[in-house]
Amino acid sequence: MTSIVTLTLSPALDSATSIARLCPDAKLRCSEPRYAPGGGGINVARAIHQLGGSALALFPAGGPTGLHLADLLAAEGIPCQTLPIDAWTRECLNVVEQASAQQYRFVLPGARLSEAEQAQLLAALDDLPELDYLVVSGSLPAGIAADFIPRLLQTVAQRGARSILDSSGDVLRQALDFGGLYLIKPNLNELRALSGEDIDDSDQLIGVARGLVEAGKCAAVLVSLGPQGALLATRELSERIIAPTVRKLSTVGAGDSLVGAVTLKLALGAGLSEAARYGVAAGSAAIMTAGSELCRRADTDRLFAWLQAREAAGAPD
Repeated sequence: MTSIVTLTLSPALDSATSIARLCPDAKLRCSEPRYAPGGGGINVARAIHQLGGSALALFPAGGPTGLHLADLLAAEGIPCQTLPIDAWTRECLNVVEQASAQQYRFVLPGARLSEAEQAQLLAALDDLPELDYLVVSGSLPAGIAADFIPRLLQTVAQRGARSILDSSGDVLRQALDFGGLYLIKPNLNELRALSGEDIDDSDQLIGVARGLVEAGKCAAVLVSLGPQGALLATRELSERIIAPTVRKLSTVGAGDSLVGAVTLKLALGAGLSEAARYGVAAGSAAIMTAGSELCRRADTDRLFAWLQAREAAGAPD
């Protein structure tokens, strides 16, 4: 398998707890907290590990929360390389109200990176002994230089590696303006925001996605469509992949599982079409797990086999 590195610019130490009922002003007695690694690229690396592969998680880390995050990854067997920073790694909180079974997710801003720390991060990426695929996933922290993403992608291109991006807003726009991305994975709302179009039907969706490819922004677009599966668009094809019907327990981690599975298959030599189907299988598998748990390999492989059989039988979308 070729080398996979994930980059998370806003990692997080995720803590989860529950309370009987959410109400203002009162002291809310919580259950024992549970801690887990968080952040887009980190979860992509964890999903790849769940599926039997390996990826190096590269991320800035600071303070006791950053040390705790790295320790959690080490306990899971996830290879990681941290860049020490002055600011503490953020901590995010998930709270379940037992009375309603509703979940409240409190997401703090990512730790600010100084100009020197940003430069060190780019240097660390350039110094990696192996780099075939770089997955950039998640949001940007405050203070990131306007040219950071173009410089990042230029570093990857000079290494002869492929860039895969799962982000939105300024990150996505800056990356597409630079061009040369291998794959982007927006959801439908992110693609609408990017294009400024409502995208009400399949033809329009295909047109917007292929337009990015034809403009040289990226080689492929994989639009995640939730329970409706995904759309893969390249210069040669546009393929709708229908998601298998599964019992939904939680959508948390589905997107990261999809990206991890796609990247793993590509690194193993699969084509984009096969990799996209494996990604949809992993995203569906993640939906079958509770809380923030990612995809399970057995579920992913079973759903992928179903999708492959469906494709071989020529089933209509």
